Amino acid sequence: MSTHRQRRPVTQTDVAREVGVSRTLVSFAFRGAPGVSYETKQAILDAANRLGYRHNAVAADLASKHRSAVGFYLLDLRNEVYADILSGVRKALPQTPNRLILSVSRSTGGVDPVAVDSLLEARVGIIIAATLLDADGRVRELAQIVPVVSVTRHVEGVDSVYSDDRAGARAAVEHLLALGHTRIAYIAGPDFDPNTIRRQAYEQTMRDAGLIPQVLRADDYTQEAAEHAAAELLDGPDRPTAVFAHNDLFALGVREAAYARGLTVPGDLSLVGYDNSKTARLHGIDLTSVDPHAADLGETAGRVALERLNDPDAPIADNRSTPHLIVRNSTAPVRRQG
Repeated sequence: MSTHRQRRPVTQTDVAREVGVSRTLVSFAFRGAPGVSYETKQAILDAANRLGYRHNAVAADLASKHRSAVGFYLLDLRNEVYADILSGVRKALPQTPNRLILSVSRSTGGVDPVAVDSLLEARVGIIIAATLLDADGRVRELAQIVPVVSVTRHVEGVDSVYSDDRAGARAAVEHLLALGHTRIAYIAGPDFDPNTIRRQAYEQTMRDAGLIPQVLRADDYTQEAAEHAAAELLDGPDRPTAVFAHNDLFALGVREAAYARGLTVPGDLSLVGYDNSKTARLHGIDLTSVDPHAADLGETAGRVALERLNDPDAPIADNRSTPHLIVRNSTAPVRRQG
């Protein structure tokens, strides 16, 4: 897993260089520590204003007092991928005295303020596992208050640990194309979820192959919602021979809809999911799925969170990993389709 880093626009090191003092002295000045003269402190504050440096007082307080907790905010307990991420986060913490505080969203329409506020009140660094695009602004706001790490999604200006969804979705569609499928549909998330990376990659890969994309949306993040969307798809006049689902939970819904109509997987319908969940790996399910290595993402996010707590002005982490397609028994060549 490689790490690419971009620097914050202005850090305490930049301020120190501007004034001609040590970074330690700059840190002391912002914390109001004794031993910094009025003139020096004023020069540091003036330089910070000039350079546009924004001091994160809570982050500095967390670092200086070595707080012993990390908050983990997750979007949905129904999706196994979040449990895998949580497992990875926990793995990053045993070697430290840090505790883990869990907060779960009450909704799927964005960042739940009640769930997040409980972590803010505890004044802990927060790892956010949410993929909703409209949450980016809220995540950046939170990062001005406490140290924040976004896991599963890149958020500009915030420590981010994520998998390349574009590459993962492209691999899924190319696998189905290589099996001879041309009628490949995609089951997407709800209308209120503008998370478009996987869908856009699906659509672009289909167009590159000279094919017409077919997208249906589930109205919630449940298996039942995906099953309902798939029913409409499979009852249509031009039934697809393959379906790529936004995640494994949706793929299981498609599978149930197919079986309810007397269709077999992969005999009548090839099926690809995303997340490589434990359920996907079960004997009898054997779901072909894209593996984003969720536990690894969680472990890396945990380490990045600890680094941020220890050094509030470290360069922003932009850690992107490559997912891999795991081929199992839910996909087959199109010649086997009925």
